[in-house]
Parts: sequence; structure tokens; C-alpha cells
Amino acid sequence: MGESIINEQALTYIDALFGYAMTLTRERAAAEDLVQETYVRAARAAEQLADGSNIKSWLFVVMRNAWLNQVRHQNKGPRFVGLEDEEFDSSACVAEHSNPQIIYLRKLERNEVRFAIESLPVTYREVVVLRDIEGFSYQEIATVLGCPAGTVMSRLARAREKLRAMLNNREPKAQAKAV
Repeated sequence: MGESIINEQALTYIDALFGYAMTLTRERAAAEDLVQETYVRAARAAEQLADGSNIKSWLFVVMRNAWLNQVRHQNKGPRFVGLEDEEFDSSACVAEHSNPQIIYLRKLERNEVRFAIESLPVTYREVVVLRDIEGFSYQEIATVLGCPAGTVMSRLARAREKLRAMLNNREPKAQAKAV
């Protein structure tokens, strides 16, 4: 697959890559650098990509490998960040429900979910982001993480169980105040 094809198709995934980079680095500047490094590495390796390959999945593998190399080089452990508030489109919520109380309660729920995801161990956080936010298949996640699809499925099941437990045990203080 040629470099020009990579350049054309790869740019369609820049937002998803940036979101994943933010998950990995927790810092905007570091995420931007990681995205740039990913595209540089992808351009260098474009000729190695077979025709018909899943470019999005391949770019995520390239990004994760670049990030792991950075982590090893810096001799630091991995760090993750929760979802950005910018990802929420409040105008859609207002259009759907003009009730300010419902809007407020939904915002509280989103914050609780973000906090719960941030509280997960690293191995669970990563599969939740890749599956539930980025929409990768189990096999694509397995390719990105370099593990069997069965491991991805079991990690995701455990992560969702932990999230469910955290969210079911939350205190309804904010909801009671809002009512």
C-alpha cells in the first residue's frame, strides 16, 4: 500500500488517535507529539502495509508501540486520562430535553462514569477506551494490545463488572440534592 494512500486515509483517524494519545499520555502537548510521531512512523512503514489492511487498527498499533517506547525510554509507568468534557455535545442534550434538572443529572452521571473509568486498573482502562469509546472489535484490540482476543474479552468483562460495581455503589447525594 503506497504512502499517498496512507496519507489520505490516515488523516481521517486523527481525532481518534488524538483521543487515544490523551488516554495514554494525560497531557495535551505529549498527546500531540505522540500523534505526530505516529504519523511519522506510519509514513516510514507505509510500504510494509499489505493491501486491504485495516489502517485504523494499524495506526493504533503504531501509536501504542511508539508510546511504549517512550515509556521505556523515560523509565516511567503508564499513565491514562479520562474522557474530555469536550466530547459531550450539550446542545444535543438540550434539544432532546429542555429540562435543566435532567441535563444536570446527565452531566453528573457522565462525570461519575469518567471517574469510574479513571479508577480502573490500567489493563482494564485501555480495553474500555478501545472498545466502548473507539469502537474497535475484539480482534482489533487484540492486535493493538498484542494479546489474544480471549484475553481482551475477559479483561473487558472484568472491567465492565468493576465499572458496574463502582457505579451501583455510588452515593445518590447529587441526585437527592437536585430533586
